[in-house]
Amino acid sequence: MAEIKVPELAESISEGTIAQWLKQPGDYVEQGEFLLELETDKVNVELTAEQSGVLQEVLKESGDTVQVGEIIGTISEGEGEGGKASAPEASEEKTAAPEKKDEPAADLTDQTETAKARPIASPAARKLAREKGIDLSEIPTGDPLGRVRKQDVESYQQNEQPPKAQAEPKRDVQAPPASKQTEDAAKPVERQKMSRRRQTIAKRLVEVQHTAAMLTTFNEVDMTAVMNLRKRRKDQFLEQHDVKLGFMSFFTKAVVAALKKYPLLNAEIQGDELVIKKFYDVGIAVAAPDGLVVPVVRDADRKTFADIEKDIGELAKKARNNKLALSELQGGSFTITNGGTFGSLLSTPILNSPQVGILGMHKIQLRPVAIDEERFENRPMMYLALSYDHRIVDGKEAVGFLVTIKNLLEDPEQLLLEG
Repeated sequence: MAEIKVPELAESISEGTIAQWLKQPGDYVEQGEFLLELETDKVNVELTAEQSGVLQEVLKESGDTVQVGEIIGTISEGEGEGGKASAPEASEEKTAAPEKKDEPAADLTDQTETAKARPIASPAARKLAREKGIDLSEIPTGDPLGRVRKQDVESYQQNEQPPKAQAEPKRDVQAPPASKQTEDAAKPVERQKMSRRRQTIAKRLVEVQHTAAMLTTFNEVDMTAVMNLRKRRKDQFLEQHDVKLGFMSFFTKAVVAALKKYPLLNAEIQGDELVIKKFYDVGIAVAAPDGLVVPVVRDADRKTFADIEKDIGELAKKARNNKLALSELQGGSFTITNGGTFGSLLSTPILNSPQVGILGMHKIQLRPVAIDEERFENRPMMYLALSYDHRIVDGKEAVGFLVTIKNLLEDPEQLLLEG
């Protein structure tokens, strides 16, 4: 009998929540086959069987919080295909026997067939289907391997299930506690349990507000030069590097140059010491379906514009498909967040602890700008916001950092020299 234990996930993760079991007691599993989906603070992880055999017992159910190293189930020792083939025969013999104690084994054949029929699906697809109350076996997929993807679930819901979705409540809507039974029936509400990731985001944002002396300073940048450069070079850039030239590579390069000039913004506090980092791993905040994540572009100072654009594109795609690895979310030294993609004109970003600085980008908007005492021109302007930890960064450094970024973006040729 082999124990199923929660494995070591990452240095900073000590527990997780069982999102769902992909196998049920009595199912035969092959070594390396997925057993369950575990939701952690940062990513969802699928745990696999370390040996072939029959899943005998499940000790923790979906929704339970489990610790690293905790035993959550058991698998009987199997013998590969031979053990799998003998299971139905054994069940038939035990079914014929009159003793009641052998009756549970009689269901093994049906359970094995059910396991075979269970569709293959990505963790994101299984989670969405579970939330919407959709049977995965009903969803068509264009994947050549027959794997149900998240977009397949979304498409099925839009095209096939609007009436049903409106008629049936969501599965994870919980009944109100006793203290809430007096809610007005004429003003309906819906209760949903917060996901582990959303709970973690909420906890850490509040912690930052309580532990850091956070302050935000603002400036604005004229994006004319960057936009003209992109317009002139975008076709050649795409043809040469097979990736589009976006704004994020300009901002990432400008941030690296400014961090080299003002190193305290590339630091963190550990006890009574400052840890000033001599590397430039820039986190890029991405709005994923399950909450905000910050994948990291490693060694941004050593990468070209094309390298940065490719990295950001790949990381954003993984974030949207819930495919980010824990290693891609750890160790950033500074963060950039772009609320402008959603239309934000101005905001005060919250620090990504333990980092001490975060740059907020915003919507590019035409505004009249004074050229001299008599002339005005409409220019594409963007507000920039730098939130920083005032415990180690003074206003002089923060303002200088932001002005450096502004100057580099308004004369982007400098980035070739500064970067």
